[in-house]
Amino acid sequence: MNDVGATPAATDFPTARYPVAPRGRELFLLAAGALGVAYGDLATSPLYALRVCFAGPHRVAPDPTNVFGVLSLIFWTLAILVAAKYHAWILRLDNRGEGGILALTGLLRTDRPGSSRARGAVILMGVLAVALFYGDGIMTPAISVLAAIEGLELVSPDAQAFVVPVAIVLFFILFFFQRRGIGRIVRIFGLVMLVWFLVIGLLGLMAIVREPHILVAIDPRHAVLFFSRNRIAGFWTLGVVFLVATGAEALYADMGRFGKRPMRIDWMLLVWPALLLNYFGQGSLLLREPRDVGNPFFLLAPSWALLPLVGLATAAALIASQAIIAGSYSLTRQAVQLGYLPRVSILHPSRAEMGEIYITGTSWMGLLGTAAVILYFGNSTRLAGAYGVSIAGVMAITTILACMMSREALGWSRAKAGGVAAFFLGIDLLFLVANFPKVQYGGWISLVVAAGAFVLMTTWRRGRQILGKRLEADTLPLDVFLEGYARKPRLRVPGTAIFMDRISSGTPPALLQNLVHNKAMHERVVFLSVLTDPLPFVSKRRRAEIEDLREGFHRITLHYGFMQDPDVPKALTGMKLAGKPIDSMSTTYFLGRETLIPHGTLGMAIWREKLFALMSRNATSAMSFFRLPPNQVVEMGAQIEI
Repeated sequence: MNDVGATPAATDFPTARYPVAPRGRELFLLAAGALGVAYGDLATSPLYALRVCFAGPHRVAPDPTNVFGVLSLIFWTLAILVAAKYHAWILRLDNRGEGGILALTGLLRTDRPGSSRARGAVILMGVLAVALFYGDGIMTPAISVLAAIEGLELVSPDAQAFVVPVAIVLFFILFFFQRRGIGRIVRIFGLVMLVWFLVIGLLGLMAIVREPHILVAIDPRHAVLFFSRNRIAGFWTLGVVFLVATGAEALYADMGRFGKRPMRIDWMLLVWPALLLNYFGQGSLLLREPRDVGNPFFLLAPSWALLPLVGLATAAALIASQAIIAGSYSLTRQAVQLGYLPRVSILHPSRAEMGEIYITGTSWMGLLGTAAVILYFGNSTRLAGAYGVSIAGVMAITTILACMMSREALGWSRAKAGGVAAFFLGIDLLFLVANFPKVQYGGWISLVVAAGAFVLMTTWRRGRQILGKRLEADTLPLDVFLEGYARKPRLRVPGTAIFMDRISSGTPPALLQNLVHNKAMHERVVFLSVLTDPLPFVSKRRRAEIEDLREGFHRITLHYGFMQDPDVPKALTGMKLAGKPIDSMSTTYFLGRETLIPHGTLGMAIWREKLFALMSRNATSAMSFFRLPPNQVVEMGAQIEI
C-alpha cells in the first residue's frame, strides 16, 4: 500500500503551500517561527564551534595568526555554504513548495529515455542522505545541550559532575512533552531565539569594540596564511570549522513550513550578523586572553550575567533539539509514505499545531540514542571532535542531486548546472575529507547508525518490490474474475465491501478467500488502492479516481502526498458509486495480512529476507495506518514463503 504511483501532471496539484508571497503580519509570524525551528542548530553552534578549534582533538595554538585564520575560515564557510549554496541556490529547488532530500528526489522527470536508471541512482543517493541524517541526528541535540549546560562550570568547578545527569534529565522531559504536543508553546520559540540572537550579537559586539582590528579576518588571505603555516593540521581544523555550518541542511527541509522569503529575511537581517558578531567577538577575547580558550563564548559575558546566559543558552539548545526531533518525525513519515520504511503509528498530539506529529518508535530510538551519546562522550569538546561526518556527506549528496534537478526545475543549461555544482561539490568534498579523522574519535557512531538505517530502508524497499511482483504473478487477473462471476453470479447481501488492494490489476486474495468461506458477496464491492505520489500534497479535488466496473464492482484509487497521512473513511465520506452514496455504517473493510516465512527464494540474501519478515511483522497494521474503524474490519491471513 506504500508503493509510489506514477507522477501525475504538475498542473493537477497545488504548486506551493504559499501560492501568494506572504506579507505584513503573516510574513512576520513566519519569520519568527523560522527562527525557532529552521535556525536552531546554526544558532547554537557558537557555543562550541570556535572553542573546539583551539581546545579539541584537532586543536591549533590560540595565537593571533591562527585566530585570524580560523575566523576567516568561519566567515567564508558561512558565506559560501549557507548564504550562497543554500539560500541562493538550494532553496530555489522546491517540490511544490516543499524541501528536503526526499522532496528533491521527487523532482526528477521520468518521461525521458533512460530516466528509470537515473531515477534509481537518485533514489539510492536520497536514501543514503536520509540514513546519514539519522546518523548525526542523535548527536546534534546532545552537543548543543551539553555545551550550554557546561557554562555552569565557570560558576563552580563542582558543577562538572552534574552536566551529564542534568542533560539526560532535560532530554527525558523534552521527549515526554513531545508526546503531549507543544502546539501551545511553539509560538514562544521564535521569541526566545530572537532574544538569543540579539544577546549573542551584543556580547560579540562588546568584545569587538575592544579589539576592532579583528574584523580584518574577513580577508581570505588570513585563511591562506593559516593553511600555509599549519599545513595538514590546518586542514584537519577545517573539519572543526565545518561545525559552524551544521544546520544549513535544516533550512531546506523546513522550507515548506515557512517559505524561503521569511527564512532569507531572518538570515540577512538577524542570524548571519549575530553569528558573525559572536564568532568575531570570541576571537577578540582570545587575542586578549589566550588562556580563555576553555570556553570563550560564556566568558564574553560579565560575571553577573553568566547564570542568565546559561539559562538562555539551555533554552535555545532545547528548542534547537526539539526542531531536530520534529524533523526526524517528518522525515520518517515521508520515508513511510514513499515506501522506504514500514508503516508506523503517526499521532497528532496538538490541535493548535496541525502539522505537528509524533512517532513513538522514532522518539524512543532518538531518546535512547541521544542519551547513549551523552554518556559515551561526557562533554561537548569530545563530542565536537566526532560530530559532523554524516552531515558533510548529506551536504555533498544534496549538491549532486541539486545539479541534476537544476536543469529541470530552473531550466539551467548543462554547463551552468555543472559549473555551479562542481564549485560547491569541491568545497563539500574538502569538508568531507577534513572530517575523516573524526571517525576514530567517535564519528564511527554516526556512520554505524547511518549504515543500519540504510540497510533497513533498502531492504524494505527491495523486499516490497519483489513481494509485490510475486503477489501480482500469483493473483487472478481482475477481468478473468469478472467474466467468471458474470457467468456464475453469487448471492449478494446488503452493504458495501471494501477490499484494500495493493495490486490494482488483480483480484484481491481477501475477496477470493471471503467468497470461498461465505459463499456470498456484498451488493457493492470496491477495490481500493492507496497510492503516495512523489509530491508533498494532493488536493482534495484530485484525491480520488473512481472507476465503475460491472456487476456492482467498482475501483477507487486514493492519492496522497508524502506530507499527508492517509484517512480512508474521511476520503470516502460523501463519495457516490453509480449515483448512490457510500453508507459508512454498512461498510465492511477487508484486509489481507501476509505472514512471511523466509525461505531463501525472494531474491535477497537470507539474512535480509529474515530482516524484511521481521520488519513486516512489526509494522503498524493497515487498519490503524489508514484509520479504519476497528469494528468494521475483517482481516484475511495468508502465509507466503519468501
